[in-house]
Amino acid sequence: MVRREIRFLLNDDEMRLTEVGAGDTLLDFLRIGQRLTGTKEGCAEGDCGACTVLVGRLTDDGLRYEPVNACIRFLASLDGCHVVTVEHLRGVDGGLHPVQRAMVDHHGSQCGFCTPGIVMALYALWMQTPRPSETEIEIALQGNLCRCTGYAPIVRAALAAADHGGPEGDILVTERASVTAGLKALHDGTRVEVAHDGQRAILPADVDDFAAVYAAEPDATVVAGATDVGLWVTKSLRDIGPAIFIGHLDGLQRIEETADGLTIGAGASYSQAEAALIGAFPHLREYWHRIAGWQVRNMGTIGGNIANGSPIGDVPPVLIALGARVVLRHGAVRRELPLEAFFLDYGKQDRAPGEFVETVAVPRPNPATLHGAWKISKRRDEDISSVAAGFAVTVADGTISDARIAFGGMAGVPKRAEAAEAVLIGAPFDRESLARAAEALPQDFKPLSDWRASAEYRMRVAQNLFQRFWAEHGEAQQAELRRAEA
Repeated sequence: MVRREIRFLLNDDEMRLTEVGAGDTLLDFLRIGQRLTGTKEGCAEGDCGACTVLVGRLTDDGLRYEPVNACIRFLASLDGCHVVTVEHLRGVDGGLHPVQRAMVDHHGSQCGFCTPGIVMALYALWMQTPRPSETEIEIALQGNLCRCTGYAPIVRAALAAADHGGPEGDILVTERASVTAGLKALHDGTRVEVAHDGQRAILPADVDDFAAVYAAEPDATVVAGATDVGLWVTKSLRDIGPAIFIGHLDGLQRIEETADGLTIGAGASYSQAEAALIGAFPHLREYWHRIAGWQVRNMGTIGGNIANGSPIGDVPPVLIALGARVVLRHGAVRRELPLEAFFLDYGKQDRAPGEFVETVAVPRPNPATLHGAWKISKRRDEDISSVAAGFAVTVADGTISDARIAFGGMAGVPKRAEAAEAVLIGAPFDRESLARAAEALPQDFKPLSDWRASAEYRMRVAQNLFQRFWAEHGEAQQAELRRAEA
């Protein structure tokens, strides 16, 4: 069976749309089609947060709402979801919502253009953590830019929002059962195919159906989180049809933890994978919060960041250092390879037409392995990497027995520093060995200059990260050896 309409809830209304094109965005639908103009268009690339809305989706844990960027969220991807815009917010008395009341009281708005998006991000935070810390507020606001306020009054408003009421009386709580029932009624387990102006959008019924559809239409655009493909439409005005949307496929979002390590579905978002990855690899905590902003982390996927083959993708360098492997699937046939082997050349990956990344496996590290993960960018939050690096150095009795070091932004693909690794293996774990490895780095990389960084800067930064690795691990390791000798 094939359904010929997209079904979702928009605030209090049920939407059933038969004419939806592959590149139709949620933002245009809201502003032009529904006249819900509280959702603003600022950057049209998921960078400023002025278009932030909440999208609720049924998961194994129930109905989960997340802030996302409407400007790069495609309308076709919303099948079975609940979209909540700023117009839906209200207090229990019908007046201002607690977050809105706090923003007024603490003068959190000046020109007001970005305010609805900020309110929606803080609304999502308030729902999850009514009494957040300043750090949690700063992380929640990473994806929202404001030129007027300097953020201090917005942070004060976020701290005070719960003083005006808690989530227990919010409409998304009091009506959760009815919304959940409504979303369940929209799900029928069938493939969905819609089109507008000849632009086809396909939503497979499940992962097996996706494999079959993609094998039959290998030239189709696969859309997971759309944080990359969205810009093809909004900035490059590209025609992405036919497009196969996979963000709704639970089978691609499963995360399994075993004694051997983690297996992460390629469709798992950064936010979905965060707890499991940081739990297994605590050194990734700060790095993970440097990936984009909250809205993009809720949309972007692990597999998408790998499959697009970008030399400056945030995920590949740290996963390569951890020894990750990918499973590729074409129809019913699967094959597995080391993650670093997937990247062949700039814009070229070891992936046949109709083949897709299905899972990523990350082994548990040797307890003797020391880790590092760093992202260097012009702006601390929500920026693209100039250089990204993952280090995994195993030390036994003061000697380096293994080393895996990978960089992004240093070549046409994410790549291991094999010459530097060779210097380290068998060498004593000390500052001098790491300095020699840094000196070998020009054998591994010939970086390019672009508007993000010069080649000279990239090389210097990459070499300096060896010093940083020693600064973070060396002294502690030396102290431990001295205690053992004593």
